[in-house]
Amino acid sequence: MATQISTHKATALTNPSNYALTSHRLRRTLHDFTKQPIVLVACGSFNPITYHHLRMFEIAKDFIRQNTDFEIVGGYLSPVSDEYKKAGLVSAHHRVKMCMLATEQESSWLMVDSWEALQNYQRTAVVLDHLDYEINTVLGGVSTRDGEHRDVQVMLLAGSDLISTMSEPGVWSHDDLDDILGRHGTFVIERTGAALDQAIDSLARWRNSIYPIAQLVQNDVSSTKVRLFFRRGLSVQYLLPAVVIDYIEQNNLYPDDGPCTEKDKGKGTESGEADISTSESSNTCVKKP
Repeated sequence: MATQISTHKATALTNPSNYALTSHRLRRTLHDFTKQPIVLVACGSFNPITYHHLRMFEIAKDFIRQNTDFEIVGGYLSPVSDEYKKAGLVSAHHRVKMCMLATEQESSWLMVDSWEALQNYQRTAVVLDHLDYEINTVLGGVSTRDGEHRDVQVMLLAGSDLISTMSEPGVWSHDDLDDILGRHGTFVIERTGAALDQAIDSLARWRNSIYPIAQLVQNDVSSTKVRLFFRRGLSVQYLLPAVVIDYIEQNNLYPDDGPCTEKDKGKGTESGEADISTSESSNTCVKKP
């Protein structure tokens, strides 16, 4: 069973004007008073969001229900800011909107937090601390059926490439690793062939708060491939929600520019970007400091 990690009360962070945390699907009452309430958070470009991003939450949900003492009370996608300045990154306004359309149509429990997208580049640790503050301090956490207050543990959901970068010396600051892994914890979707065990061994101090999850059905759909399909005029039906496809076409976000060149094909990690997904390293990311 999962080792419960003590929650961390973050201090108030500056919010963009007119910002308010989306919380309409945040469940405020625990079903099982013996469990620790958690919220899953995925940080990334979502350029665009695909079914694979949504599927990762469901994979984690099954694992958590069957193997841990946690109870999920909500899930958030946090699109990266335009200040990330990655080539081909459409505006945060569009990426937030696509995530909202996808979650509202395809999920009953996922939400989008626009805080990160609406301002300057923010580190992953800061994003998690922000949500900790908004959920536990501003909203007051959750309660048991008997009215007992509980703080919610905000936990990162990411792909196995994330842990690989965290185990590399000098890539992440020790303080941020201690915040992300020590105070919050992470669920990591494994990728076939990734040396996840070795990476976790390098992060032995936080081993008890890193939860690797196997993919029972392999899925290599990525935003990079979806963008390439759009550029080549190929069908993307069933790779991402129809409502997102319609939005992309209405706003001409990824225009058809003819046959791709070699440089359009799959790229590796760059600028410290580690993939949230398990097969893509150039569009959905968890940021280093």
